[in-house]
Amino acid sequence: MYQLKKTQLVKSDLETCWNFFSSPKNLKEITPDYMGFDVLVDIPEKMYEGLMIAYTVKPLFGIPMEWITEIKYVHDKKFFVDEQRKGPYKIWHHEHHFEETEKGVLMTDIVSYELPLGFLGKLAHPIIVKNKLEEIFDYRFKRVEEIFG
Repeated sequence: MYQLKKTQLVKSDLETCWNFFSSPKNLKEITPDYMGFDVLVDIPEKMYEGLMIAYTVKPLFGIPMEWITEIKYVHDKKFFVDEQRKGPYKIWHHEHHFEETEKGVLMTDIVSYELPLGFLGKLAHPIIVKNKLEEIFDYRFKRVEEIFG
């Protein structure tokens, strides 16, 4: 299993930051265009435990695939967790943590994931997958800076 951990200080109050990130409708706004992210179902303004979100993504080589995630846990203004139910990973567990500080909100993402295909997945990780995830989270970091100043 692999893990990616990213932190970012968001120049915002906790309420505003939480409202933005806890709305599934804002996910497209912080996802690179080339990922071809399209939500396939009606989604509410606010997430809740058990919410299933189906969307199309093009994570590699522009090939579209359906990805379904479930919002597994929500602790208001503290954290939420989404887990893949269908998609490119064998396991995908994404924790989103929020901590109010004097300078803004410290946001921490912890993604624990496992790739399919055994040995081939292990080969693909350092060559393709790790770099692609870093690229996606780097884009997200920049977009959050733009959105929140």
